[in-house]
Amino acid sequence: MINTIIIEDDTKTLERLHAAISATNDIMVIGTASTAKDGAALIKMGGYDVLLCDLGLPDGNGLDLIKQAAELFPDVDIIVITIFAEQSKVLASIKAGARGYLLKDERIESCAESIRETHAGGSSISPLIARQLLKQLRPSNSPINDPLAEPLSPRETDVLNLLARGFTYYEIAGFLNISEHTIGTYVKRIYRKLEVNSRSEAVFEASSRGIIDFH
Repeated sequence: MINTIIIEDDTKTLERLHAAISATNDIMVIGTASTAKDGAALIKMGGYDVLLCDLGLPDGNGLDLIKQAAELFPDVDIIVITIFAEQSKVLASIKAGARGYLLKDERIESCAESIRETHAGGSSISPLIARQLLKQLRPSNSPINDPLAEPLSPRETDVLNLLARGFTYYEIAGFLNISEHTIGTYVKRIYRKLEVNSRSEAVFEASSRGIIDFH
């Protein structure tokens, strides 16, 4: 069972998240909070595997809560709940310890899949967030001229490009007409070759090297 806590001040969003998670048999919401103060207390209690955290709270900054959770419980997987206007905070969220991103108006009902993917070591990123992430993480228009010790294969590059755009393993498997298990194998190889541990790190490294890009 994946124990999850949610810090979200918007009642409708919280209800949608709760409904999506309640429909599963492997994820459980063990606590919720709607303010930064209550969220900080909830985080300190521990006992959870995944934290879903809104960035915009009425009495504080969600980034502070993300930092708190990452410092207290480094093994906890943190997923940001955000809106389009807050995408400028994505890079700060990564630095604070977030590993996944859900847009409130885009794929909130797919939160269960995002929780599973992130908890399994991946990083679920909305396609719109992924585009913004690449723009923020590119240090310049020129990629790093440092070839990988073991280059990515054409198929691994295909998988990485789709990962960078925020698609799930299930969606990528459909696009490439291969199984989800095979996608998982490709992702492990990609992480090993790029020397990273998450999707967001892979996006950063591959974008910096010019392996992937959005036009």
